Amino acid sequence: MPGAIGRNRGQLATMTVIVVCSGVVQGYLTPLLPVVGRHVGLGGVGQSNLYLLSQLAFAVLTPLLSRWGDIWGHRRLLRIAVVMVAAGSLLIALRPTTATLALGMTLQSAVVGFFPLLAGILRSRAPEHGRSGMSVLVGALLLSIGTGGFVAGSLSEEHAVAGLWTAVPFGAMALVAAFVLPAGTAPRAGRFNAPAAVLLTLGLGTLVLVLTEGGSWGWASASSLLTGAAAVVLLALWIRVEHTTDHPLVDLALLRNPRLAVVSAHTFCAAFGAIGFLGANAVFLGSEPDDGYGMGLGSRAISLVSLAMVVAGFVGSTASPRLARLVGDRATLVAGGGTGAAGFVCLLLFHGSLPQYLVGALLVGVATGMFEAVTRTLSVEVVDESETALSVGINELALSLGAAIGAALIGALFAGHPASGGGVAGAGYLWAWGTCAAVALGGALLGLLFRGGSAPSALPRVPRLTHKEETA
Repeated sequence: MPGAIGRNRGQLATMTVIVVCSGVVQGYLTPLLPVVGRHVGLGGVGQSNLYLLSQLAFAVLTPLLSRWGDIWGHRRLLRIAVVMVAAGSLLIALRPTTATLALGMTLQSAVVGFFPLLAGILRSRAPEHGRSGMSVLVGALLLSIGTGGFVAGSLSEEHAVAGLWTAVPFGAMALVAAFVLPAGTAPRAGRFNAPAAVLLTLGLGTLVLVLTEGGSWGWASASSLLTGAAAVVLLALWIRVEHTTDHPLVDLALLRNPRLAVVSAHTFCAAFGAIGFLGANAVFLGSEPDDGYGMGLGSRAISLVSLAMVVAGFVGSTASPRLARLVGDRATLVAGGGTGAAGFVCLLLFHGSLPQYLVGALLVGVATGMFEAVTRTLSVEVVDESETALSVGINELALSLGAAIGAALIGALFAGHPASGGGVAGAGYLWAWGTCAAVALGGALLGLLFRGGSAPSALPRVPRLTHKEETA
């Protein structure tokens, strides 16, 4: 028994190395893009297009890597994803050009598969560490996002592209960890559905496109309306194909599970503000307070505030398992949503000085850690073991869409309230904080609908009917 416990802790430490790489990759380019963009001759529009490309890759790879992991093995797909991320990081650092930035950021988007695939291995190899392990991984992710951005920004103060090397050593360590990690023992399920994958890829791609570009196109413009309509049609066709096939890419029947549906909806609401707000946070902190809204901070000071928020997120993440044991999963979901809503209300009411602003920002950080830990844990526990990676992938997709829609709406609110100097007027910030508070409160109310129960893996497996059997 002691030997088994030691091995499980070693496996969790190995997983943490991979998650730290994911966090660094997700955090280090954000403060670098402006200076690197100038270095390679890429303007603001080009930088925005790189971000769009990255978001598209995130949306597409989330369900694909998750499903491939459930079919062909979690460790095998994790190794492939880590190789993609390490290669993308090295490519960007070695020769930063517009083309290599685009290709490298696309390859780095494979980090979106790390959590679903690691969850599958963790559940099969060390189920007794499921909750505590997931909270540790989420905390490590949050800390490494903030630390990666701060280190990269500091390096680039000396040389424009020096910060691009930040992710390379972490990619190398993740490669070693991925090849040391043992395979999961979960049974493999199903076959890959290529038509569904094509429809889902195109549908999510057009949806992310309109969410990220709708503000610049104009939400009522022909481009936005046609792209939005195309997304609806493609996703409707995808749902139809999934419903009629014996081997779905994403088993939508999973969402008939009321607990997974509630967890995913809560994730969407929490990510809407907590992650969609991050860009607005940097804008407010960096704006000169000409009309009373802004802090006039430099890039290093902004990265320190962001780092403080992720430290608060680490606290929220690691406290979540203990809170769940004390008050239950439903109360923990409600508490996370309520904490986020309280943070945005504080920003709405008290933003005249940096200490006042930090109170609200740190509450949002705590809420971020809480929701990321508890929803990832519950998305593992509410489905059968063979569907673990896919279930976590659905939750990750809800997170990505919530963040994208939140960022798009906040951007639209900012664009609708311009200041005379080209910045954002106070009303834009107030509307953004108020909207985020309302959506976070909605997530807390959704948490009230969650009902506990036995994990499906402890229950008899119910065979999935084929389409012919369903219609017989």
